[in-house]
Amino acid sequence: MIYDTIIIGGGVSGTAVARELSRYTGKLCVVERCEDVCCGTSKANSAIVHAGFDAKPGSLMAKLNVAGSKTMAALSRELDFPYRQIGSLVLCWDEAQRPQLEHLYRQGLENGVEGLEILSGDQVRAMEPHVTQNCVAALWAPSAGIVCPFGMTFALAENAARNGAEFRFDTTVTGLARADGLWQVQTDRGILQARTVVNAAGVYAARLHNLVSSHPLHITPRKGEYCLLDKQAGSHVSHTIFQLPGKLGKGVLVTPTVHGNLLLGPTATDIEDFEGVNTTAQGLEAVLRTAALSVDNLPTRQIITSFAGLRAHEDGHEFVLGEVSDAPGFFDCAGIESPGLSSAPAIGILLAEQVAAKLGLSRRADFVPTRKGIVNPAALSFKARQALVRDNPAYGQIICRCESVTEGEILDAIRRTPGARSLDGVKRRTRAGMGRCQGGFCAPRVLELLSRELGVPMDQLTKAGGGSRLIAGTNKDSV
Repeated sequence: MIYDTIIIGGGVSGTAVARELSRYTGKLCVVERCEDVCCGTSKANSAIVHAGFDAKPGSLMAKLNVAGSKTMAALSRELDFPYRQIGSLVLCWDEAQRPQLEHLYRQGLENGVEGLEILSGDQVRAMEPHVTQNCVAALWAPSAGIVCPFGMTFALAENAARNGAEFRFDTTVTGLARADGLWQVQTDRGILQARTVVNAAGVYAARLHNLVSSHPLHITPRKGEYCLLDKQAGSHVSHTIFQLPGKLGKGVLVTPTVHGNLLLGPTATDIEDFEGVNTTAQGLEAVLRTAALSVDNLPTRQIITSFAGLRAHEDGHEFVLGEVSDAPGFFDCAGIESPGLSSAPAIGILLAEQVAAKLGLSRRADFVPTRKGIVNPAALSFKARQALVRDNPAYGQIICRCESVTEGEILDAIRRTPGARSLDGVKRRTRAGMGRCQGGFCAPRVLELLSRELGVPMDQLTKAGGGSRLIAGTNKDSV
């Protein structure tokens, strides 16, 4: 088969492009080296929809951040994923820093951010009583929000699949070549052919770009470490609390999540390891120490897990989007670091329009713009929940006690396209295993359901694809 477009990478940017391209005629395929979408940068970030005051005016980051932020509420309703517009505060701790705060305010106005206001320290503490007494002023951005990055990426992928996009997982791109007017995408599972290619490979995007272009691109993996607190701590703040940004990013934040937890982080450390998502004692200590500068009495005894993610930092600190000048039909979607999550809807539209124009594709009359998420019985009225369980008793069987996730939700997550194939795939779609015990009780039952639904022996199932098997073997002599 010859595809019109192959998208390399199944993160939030790649799936956003896929969803927007599925509005057009043509054959579309997403190639992902991992076992699922949302396995790279998109799975481990701050989950913030930035207002757009931090990016340099006139940059792609600024334009697409503001455009993406403005469409997020409507997109979340259309595709049924969690999003809340809660606003953000950037704290100023010293009058000497006020010019920097005012610079962000003016920059935000130039970028088209609405509702910006500089508040006094007392006004900030009236909104957020736990903000430290050191705060003398803050930039208030009411258009900022929080989102579920897993839910958003899965929603984009499912809607793209509903409209004809194909997904190939566990498929690593090993080379690229141009022959007879087509791109030969060499993978560890054979050669795929396409008229156009979109390079949305995250931290690996520069490697693919440099295979086809004489104009090199350089990306540095920038590691950020986080601490996640239990839902009992989720109301400690009501808005996203930033510090004034530095040369390595927006600094350590304190924020509620859409699921009711409290999130602290990230650090910012440039590393050489493109798979370096380990946490460190030094990094986590830095998160707690720095977060305490913004917010008093952080309930750190409520930490339930820590994690790290990588940002694809391009040397010019700018999104690299569009057709490569010396590689016809090859489109970069590279350097997508913060505010990449916020910008993803706009990135998808921009690149889809460029690719469709290159190929001369027309818009489909039968495009389905909506998608329904997994039903959460706990969010229903008592009467509606009773009816759901009566029709499908699996929704009355609790599997994950910490998050009250039912068997029905897990089965739905597995049966979707693309659906869960691993323990983490179920966790990100349903939150089974994301609670206080971190899967200590529900993991065996989830594995049983995966095994039954997929027809795969339990000792072949994985935590997150690859070699991450959870069961080393089985005793075949026992019954």
